[in-house]
Amino acid sequence: MRDLTPRQQDLDPIEIASRDEIAALQLDRMRWSLRHAYDNVPFYKASFDKAGVHPDDLKTLADLARFPFTTKSDLRNNYPFGMFAVPRDRVVRIHASSGTTGKPTVVGYTARDIDTWADVVARSMRASGTRPGDIVHVAYGYGLFTGGLGAHYGAEKLGCTVVPVSGGMTERQITLIEDFRPTTIMVTPSYMLAILDEYRKAGFDPTASPLEVGIFGAEPWTNAMRSEVEAAFDMHAVDIYGLSEVMGPGVANECVETKDGLHVWEDHFYPEVIDPVTGVPVADGEQGELVFTTLTKEALPIIRYRTRDLTRLLPGTARSMRRMEKITGRSDDMIILRGVNVFPTQIEEQILKVQGLTPHFQIELTKDGRMDRMTVHVEAAPNAASGEAKAASAREFAHHVKSVIGVSVGVDVTDPGGVARSQGKAVRVVDNRPKE
Repeated sequence: MRDLTPRQQDLDPIEIASRDEIAALQLDRMRWSLRHAYDNVPFYKASFDKAGVHPDDLKTLADLARFPFTTKSDLRNNYPFGMFAVPRDRVVRIHASSGTTGKPTVVGYTARDIDTWADVVARSMRASGTRPGDIVHVAYGYGLFTGGLGAHYGAEKLGCTVVPVSGGMTERQITLIEDFRPTTIMVTPSYMLAILDEYRKAGFDPTASPLEVGIFGAEPWTNAMRSEVEAAFDMHAVDIYGLSEVMGPGVANECVETKDGLHVWEDHFYPEVIDPVTGVPVADGEQGELVFTTLTKEALPIIRYRTRDLTRLLPGTARSMRRMEKITGRSDDMIILRGVNVFPTQIEEQILKVQGLTPHFQIELTKDGRMDRMTVHVEAAPNAASGEAKAASAREFAHHVKSVIGVSVGVDVTDPGGVARSQGKAVRVVDNRPKE
């Protein structure tokens, strides 16, 4: 892999500013954001008043802990436009979540918000090793999902040529990569595995592809998966983080020269980590639930938004801004199996230890009498698809799960292609337990 470390002179000055400079900017912008939300969003005025706080109470950054949280249900309860802080005719773009568990969460952007979003995605791409003039293959979904358009505008802002492929039609993805010769691909990590499978199926050598940088986001993924993709394509694989309610992709990103956690772009997004049970902030370095306050958003300011993502904050390395560790899971998709907390990323780590298995898997939860039961459906590698080989892989995988995670699971090793492919976010957990 080539050294793609960005030049210091190409960075935004704030990326390498002192912590004191960053904190002073944050305090000034946080005061504005709290006041903007309080004055223009009835929900925030009522929420602050109920908690007995006022924007003028913010004297230091630590005072933010006195303000109430915002949750996804708050956005849904104010569907569709009740959380907007500007007149509707100033909103130039609307995105929304899929709404698979209720009403979608709606987010809006002013023209300035779109520019800010493009700036932070461009910064994220530059940190990943992408350079102006590169061709960027965007395989995130376009539409109400923020991934595709967020990546698209950021790539254009950086000065790249964009191939807006979106997801799906994997065979065509390979054709366009080979014909158009992009050096960067932006895609979910699970779909990158589908692209890798298609490369091999088509008889192409993935190490000879033009890809040098993969910017993967929208779902948790492990360092073991990074190693597999980097080895398969001879490319850099970096993590990008975002969520629609806060902005979209580009809230934080790994730096290609270190790959040691995602630098939060703290000039626009203020991070906290809290105890997910008590809501009390924890010290940097301690794991908990990630919370964000937006500092510059006009259309949809968000104050102390509970992301449900679990991580910890660490000091800056390649940039002055703090890092967040790779997401280990979500506080609301954590599986509690017979008293043991299990995350899909932990299952993935054990799968990647078994040579006879591929990273395509799905977790099924059922009831065995009064006890919860977990079955992992995982594909056999093409060279280990005989009945005897599948049985051996199942035994090895179950042993790893028991010894490392501490639970016994059922294992269903399918033939190659037996687990449904994702063209966006992978559906990792299927809960078939009877509803009580």
